[in-house]
Amino acid sequence: MKTRITFILLLLSTFTFAQNVISGKVLDQKGKPVAGANIYIDGTYDGATSSETGDFSFETTSTGNQFLVVSFLLFETFKNEIDVANYKNQTIKLRENVNTLDAVVITAGTLESGDKARVSVLKPLDIVTTAGSAGNIVAALQTLPGTQSVGEDGRLFVRGGEASETQTFVDGIRVAQPYGATTNNLPTRSRFSPFLFSGIAFSTGGYSAEYGEALSSVLLLNTQDEPDHNKTDIGLMTVGLSLGNTQKWTKSSLSVNMAYINLAPYQAVIPQNVDWNNPYQSLGGETVYRYNFTNGIFKLYAAFDSEKFDLNQKNINFENPIRTDLNNNNFYLNTSYKGTFGTGWQLTSGISYGYSKNKTKYDINDINTDENAAQLKLKLGKKVSNYFKLSFGADYFITKFNENFDDNISIDVKNGYDSNIFAAYTEADILFSKKLAMKVGLRYSNNSLLNENNIAPRASLAYKVSKNSQFSFAYGDFSQTPVVDYIKYSKYHQFESEKAQHYILNYQFTQPGQTFRAEAYYKDYSNLVQYDTRDIQYNSVFNNNGKGYAKGLDLFWRDSNLYKNLEYWISYSYIDSERQYKNFPRMATPSFIANHTLSVVTKYFITDWKSQIGFTNSYSSGRPYNDPNQMQFMNGKTKSYNSLSFNWAYLLTTQKILYFSVSNILGTQNIFGYDYAKLPDPNGVYNRQAITPTADRFFFVGFFWTISQNKSENQLKNL
Repeated sequence: MKTRITFILLLLSTFTFAQNVISGKVLDQKGKPVAGANIYIDGTYDGATSSETGDFSFETTSTGNQFLVVSFLLFETFKNEIDVANYKNQTIKLRENVNTLDAVVITAGTLESGDKARVSVLKPLDIVTTAGSAGNIVAALQTLPGTQSVGEDGRLFVRGGEASETQTFVDGIRVAQPYGATTNNLPTRSRFSPFLFSGIAFSTGGYSAEYGEALSSVLLLNTQDEPDHNKTDIGLMTVGLSLGNTQKWTKSSLSVNMAYINLAPYQAVIPQNVDWNNPYQSLGGETVYRYNFTNGIFKLYAAFDSEKFDLNQKNINFENPIRTDLNNNNFYLNTSYKGTFGTGWQLTSGISYGYSKNKTKYDINDINTDENAAQLKLKLGKKVSNYFKLSFGADYFITKFNENFDDNISIDVKNGYDSNIFAAYTEADILFSKKLAMKVGLRYSNNSLLNENNIAPRASLAYKVSKNSQFSFAYGDFSQTPVVDYIKYSKYHQFESEKAQHYILNYQFTQPGQTFRAEAYYKDYSNLVQYDTRDIQYNSVFNNNGKGYAKGLDLFWRDSNLYKNLEYWISYSYIDSERQYKNFPRMATPSFIANHTLSVVTKYFITDWKSQIGFTNSYSSGRPYNDPNQMQFMNGKTKSYNSLSFNWAYLLTTQKILYFSVSNILGTQNIFGYDYAKLPDPNGVYNRQAITPTADRFFFVGFFWTISQNKSENQLKNL
């Protein structure tokens, strides 16, 4: 009996001593109590919930060292090893979860779109439903702040930079020839169909160290990871035909699009300001193949187009028009892989190849050019913690360019170059809290053609001042090989990379249905190419002593809350920019820059009419030009530019759409600038001719039919 009592007392004693008390207080980083946090010993049911004062206390039968876990929705989970017997009245501070949707993001210099963008200022749908864009990615981007609309060129000019200062990338891989064929004062357009892309990141400056060879801007186009379902798209247009098909399987999918454009029937009806011998014609297509692996996705993107036109252009220096007969063939191939491996590592790799061949005949002169360009890319990244992400990588650019000029009498000259550029970079994303984030990077490049090395630091910082608003700052050094018009004479001259420094201050306010951005910037140019002749030629004396600056303010407001079914945005840009480059005798504003630019875009869906209508009004102040009849260089100013465009999409049935659009509906007589004679007339006056649009208006009518198992699918998003 005595033995049994002794055993019971010993058992009770053991149980009593095994009950350890865990207690403490849960606070946030500012020392404020966190109520409702879950506190428990990992792997057990022993735990408690913090009170309104943040206090907690509970008993546990666990002994020795155990892991204490504290979790709450808005904070990062706390997990720490403790000594159970001695953990009393302890203070635990939780850090805010930086992965929440309202966490700070760096926005300086970047305008993003697409479903994966945290804040979209432009959606993929906007590319094709913006009046006046005509499905052209670049035309839609020209309604955003920071861009210049240069109607006689058609390419993307950003914040005082030439069009050549913007590089285009598809799935992170460079496109060497992103625009279609063109000639003097005849606008070109982007080669890409917008509906194959799910997202766009348009950087107006201060872009990531991952990208190089762009003094002003990068345009990142990301193809769709996965189409919705099988479908066929048919388009009948006043300018041609289009056909597309998408097939989707368990792990893969294939999208193919073809288009034939012939402006001859259209121009037979609508008067033109150009004397065409054979109007523009093109045949092109694009395809995207995707395959989903367990830990990644492989994409193959390929595009080709063949273009030709023949026209007579008036030239103030010649009595008779100059005939230009141009044929262009272009091919682009891009393969990329993005996936994960190991302990959270992310791998991005890809290869691209571009080929472009131009056969141009100027009267009796033949100019034939061909360019082969390739890029190899490898990038690794790892999210070390919720607060730190590291990425690094390398790429290799290969370019081979050849030009042959033959006047078919006595001159037969060949020029060209081979360029190899190796670059490596590293970049870190640091999140100090939900309110403060930083990105720092460094890019190194070696250019074999120029025989030089460049090191370019990049940095950006963002601070969230309230739930819906934040400030961002960005700085970066950028370099770029001079354009082909100069560098093709490398066998006669030694060039250096042109350079620019960016400083950007950004404020952004966002809430559902509304976005406001204000961005001030300053760009400092150096090492710009200069030459001493009227036109660029092999015996021009070149140097890299040019310089310049660009400073300004960009404003953007987008709203869909004002009125039901109405969406609109307003963009305004002010820029002050001067350069001393090319053959400029002094610092002056280049002819493509307008000090003030304003765009107003509206879209309205009329339910009763089963229609979507849109208006776009584009305005810019006068652009400078040089009048040799005056003493001061670049002293002239064109009249202001204004163009009002309209579009209307009508749903005949759910899958059949009738679409109509007209650009410059008011027929405003816009002038882009003037060409002056090289020599004065007998009275000592330099005569001139105005540079005007190829047509006062552009009309477009199309019928689009989608065939799919999903009877609600249509091409409204592609128009």
